[in-house]
Amino acid sequence: MGIFTSPILNYGMLAPILVVLAGAVAGVLIEAFAPRKSRSSSQLVLSVFTLVIALVALIRARGTYSNKAAMNSITFDGAGYLLQMSILIIAIIAILLLADSDKFAAAPTAAPGSDEERQAQVANIRVTEIYPLTLFAIAGMLIFTVATDLIMLFVALEVLSLPLYLMAGLARRRRLASQEAALKYFLLGAFSSAFFLFGIAYLYGYSGSITFAGIAAAITGGTANDVFLLIGISFVSVGLLFKVSAVPFHSWAPDVYQGSPTAVTAFMAAATKVAAFGAMLRIFYVAFAGDVWQWRPILTAIALITMVFGSLVAISQRDVKRMLAYSSIAHAGFLLSGVIALNKSGLDATIFYLFAYGIATVGAFAIVSLVNDASGEVTDLNRWAGLGKRSPWIAIAFSFLLLAFAGIPLTSGFVGKFSIFSAAYESGNTAILITGVLSSAIAAFFYIRVVVLMFFKDPVEDGTSVVIPSIYTRITILVSLAITLILGVFPAPVLDYISQTAFFLR
Repeated sequence: MGIFTSPILNYGMLAPILVVLAGAVAGVLIEAFAPRKSRSSSQLVLSVFTLVIALVALIRARGTYSNKAAMNSITFDGAGYLLQMSILIIAIIAILLLADSDKFAAAPTAAPGSDEERQAQVANIRVTEIYPLTLFAIAGMLIFTVATDLIMLFVALEVLSLPLYLMAGLARRRRLASQEAALKYFLLGAFSSAFFLFGIAYLYGYSGSITFAGIAAAITGGTANDVFLLIGISFVSVGLLFKVSAVPFHSWAPDVYQGSPTAVTAFMAAATKVAAFGAMLRIFYVAFAGDVWQWRPILTAIALITMVFGSLVAISQRDVKRMLAYSSIAHAGFLLSGVIALNKSGLDATIFYLFAYGIATVGAFAIVSLVNDASGEVTDLNRWAGLGKRSPWIAIAFSFLLLAFAGIPLTSGFVGKFSIFSAAYESGNTAILITGVLSSAIAAFFYIRVVVLMFFKDPVEDGTSVVIPSIYTRITILVSLAITLILGVFPAPVLDYISQTAFFLR
């Protein structure tokens, strides 16, 4: 009979995750017992407080790294620290946007006493459950970036995914597109999770281990069942490539981005990408590095197709949220360059790019949420014509963030793209470099087209106007703009800090 041993947990390293989980549970209790009128303010205060405390706990834990933070299932290292910090900072900014948009189901005004009015009263209930759902998703993301065994990785994947499926459908009373977005995201996400589980099974069959270190040791030792290894890598990659919306696993992204409440889209587009690429970096840099010559050609082909496809299809979009969705697909291709590089420069550049892109994305969607008419948000690009004359400051802010996505100098996007393409060149992958530069040039076209539309087209009197942002949305937009500008003009301190801090414990 074996002797039972208690699990060894380093609570200092796990503190950020535990704090966020505790906040999420407290949010559920508020939903259950607090009066309806006080829920919104209580949930907002709790969520911001939870995320700030988690960030403080994370900063206090820096420098105390270990691959046994939770037995062999979680590793707290420099890269994990930076990725978790990126997620928490983005989440704090995004939660303010959610606070200004938790009335997702608002219905148009109706005649007093009518059935429509009664339906509107039901629909106008503030959707405060968004806060605990967001915290649960953040907890899953924090685990996802530091998980070092396949079971923990799968658990984290589900913890971050299930709340997002629900959050995508929170505007169901307002738009059928929200129901469609939630259903499509859930069904395709379930398929990707099934592939991920199949990959786990094959990798365990190959190595006899579920830990990244065990898989890496089996690859180094040259175990005979190479077919199991290739199938395992392929299936696990399907699950991860789905989360980052890389081609051909991207079909959910445009519909989910368009149908979800805009604040949810902002959080999903920014934080989920950081978590998914964080997990992908760890598993390919640590577990699969010894088999690089077999998976690199396939991943390179996917990166090339993703860059070109995302950039080309975005040109034909007439909805601003779908355009940003295809833009995010192209950015996924750029970010895959850092994974493929498999060097220190690739790791540093990817972490910087993820943070810079995430911050700019939250700010861009915050601005999208402000353009409205009598029936709600206006995402038809044709109706954005002349926005620069009606609301010049909003148009200028959106243009600046679009130029950051395009990689124009003096923005964080330029520094991010330069860094990641430099890493690709350093690894000898000239195909990635050339295709990335050409795709960036194509992408610049549709970004600048929106700028021209806003400033050089006459406004049309179609009822479109810009809602005066509340203090929460103003903070979100101003912080996003400030960070995007600072990282573009003076990126050296952040790049140096990432270079000194980012590493994987093996």
